[in-house]
Amino acid sequence: MTRIGILSFAHHHAEAYVGNLRAIQDVEIIGTADDDRARGQEVAARSGLQLFTSAEDLLRRRPDGVIVCAENVRHRALVEMAARAGVHVLCEKPLATALADGNAMIDACARAAVNLMIAFPMRFSAPLLEIKRVLDDGRLGRIFCCNATNQGQNPRRHRAWFVQRSLAGGGAVTDHTVHLVDALRWLLGSTIEEVYAQTNEIMPSGGDVETAGLLSLRFRDGSFAAIDCSWSRPDSYPTWGGLAIELIGERGVIAADAFRQTLSRYPEQSPRVQWHYWGSDANQAMIEEFIASIRERRPPRVTGEDGYRALEVVVAAYESARVGQPVRIPAKGQPTDG
Repeated sequence: MTRIGILSFAHHHAEAYVGNLRAIQDVEIIGTADDDRARGQEVAARSGLQLFTSAEDLLRRRPDGVIVCAENVRHRALVEMAARAGVHVLCEKPLATALADGNAMIDACARAAVNLMIAFPMRFSAPLLEIKRVLDDGRLGRIFCCNATNQGQNPRRHRAWFVQRSLAGGGAVTDHTVHLVDALRWLLGSTIEEVYAQTNEIMPSGGDVETAGLLSLRFRDGSFAAIDCSWSRPDSYPTWGGLAIELIGERGVIAADAFRQTLSRYPEQSPRVQWHYWGSDANQAMIEEFIASIRERRPPRVTGEDGYRALEVVVAAYESARVGQPVRIPAKGQPTDG
């Protein structure tokens, strides 16, 4: 039996992860701990989970792994706490809000010889896995440029902290850039050398963060990518948003929408269309990989280092938007080949 705890339900992904864990044979969710006691009590009651008095109390029960779903600025403290307890970690994205924190988290897990996996489910998306196979086979030849979007609704409707810089670290750029940066590094097998970004708050956030971001990336191999990471979907949209990638190569073009497998419903009791996903579940595959890495005593397919590389781009994007110029990123490593 693999025993897993959930540290915080601050991120709304946590409730989906409960269902993912329960779908895996011989996995026990030992419970949860949340700094927000009222939130913890509400979610624990709804999900049928034991609520511990603190993260320390949960870790004293010696789980095999934990999933950290706290507010972004609290990731470091919980990851380091889990590492000291000798517990493997799946950390919600982004890894952290500052590079120093990300480095400290990676170092803490390395010293404790525990896995640090980052929640990048697009590595497990069926459409993107097919793109990866096509690229690795060389069927498109050299890739010249990429267009990528990860647009969504303003997440304040789920959790207000997303629009509070003191807790989230930033807005749409922090929230959505990391998914596409990691996916593109993985697909292209190249590192990002330079970032140019613009942000704005034309769409009110309800807080003190940006709601829109456009990034231009230059890779070491000479290819370019454009990213739209904006919270540009209205609350009336059928779902939270979506993620799409188009790659232009010397022998063709390939494109994928990671969330196209949907059914549309027009319920009388709802004023808007609803989309229901029926196809492959990238979150499920990601959680299964975390469990497998624990059981097989091996590194996960997505590591803390991958989270750090994505965070580098976020930090560079904010600096670029501030100074109005491209910002270079030190070349330090290759993406994990997962």
